[in-house]
Amino acid sequence: MKTAITELLNIDYPIVQGAMAWVADADLASAVSNAGGLGVIGTGHNPVEMVKAQVETMQSLTDKPFAVNVMLLSAHADEVVDYIIEAGVKVVTTGAGNPAKYMAKFQENGVRVIPVVASVAYAKRMARIGASAIVVEGMEAGGHIGKTTTLALLPQIIEAVDIPVIAAGGFGNGESMAAALMLGAEGIQVGTRFVTSKESNAHPNFKQAILKANDIDTVVTGQTTGHPVRVLRNKLTTQYLAIERQEAAKDEPDYTEMEALGTGALRRAVVEGDVEMGSMMAGQIAGLIKREETVQEIILDYVQTAKETYQKRQHIFMDEGEIAK
Repeated sequence: MKTAITELLNIDYPIVQGAMAWVADADLASAVSNAGGLGVIGTGHNPVEMVKAQVETMQSLTDKPFAVNVMLLSAHADEVVDYIIEAGVKVVTTGAGNPAKYMAKFQENGVRVIPVVASVAYAKRMARIGASAIVVEGMEAGGHIGKTTTLALLPQIIEAVDIPVIAAGGFGNGESMAAALMLGAEGIQVGTRFVTSKESNAHPNFKQAILKANDIDTVVTGQTTGHPVRVLRNKLTTQYLAIERQEAAKDEPDYTEMEALGTGALRRAVVEGDVEMGSMMAGQIAGLIKREETVQEIILDYVQTAKETYQKRQHIFMDEGEIAK
């Protein structure tokens, strides 16, 4: 498959792995890169020493292109950016902030920057400051989300910018990948399905929770605080949402108790396997995922199914004479 993203990043397939905190390590990212996609190391709030260890492991596991995600709200962002450049990493994705202060430094060192955006205005801003591409993430995605659905947001951003767009949020199979490409996206970003891959080091309990999920098993917490997060329902979300409703009804809400509940909750789910009081970030497509597969099986399924979907549906746009040809 050839798109503007495969050409830009020198990858075989237009599939980018999401930078999921505690999940997107060198083991998963290298498997994605080796299978023809773009593996992404998630750095979260990690200090530069931990980032360095992951990048060095990544470089030992693959000679294919890969990216490092910079969480811009991290206290270590400056040091992480300097290390990324020093290590010769050529692709960076960014989230939770504006990468403008680093753009000149990245561009001087030949680093392609791909920010994650959730609005047309922000997409335009990223294009103006020199982003090589953008990831458009709708509210169907797992983890931190915006307010607009991918289906509504994607075509608006494609129309507004002249750089390649990667669609994220709601792409759990090849049929949806085909839809994204038909809408004008140059690739998709995949998160939840890669969590359940055999190469993922996410705790088996977390993986099983995703595999058992159905279409209505995710909820969004933090909407009243301005920091919405999509997760699987569990005891934690029940308690969190109850407190959130109580505080939202007050003239002066106090979110201290909510913050205490959320502290360390993602690590509890991903690392410790606590499916009751852990934050199990997952997208709405969790109901589509029914088995654990290798990364290579996942990527090839996306690609083959997307091609088959296009072939099956192209008759809609063709008359009988064109079909015969």
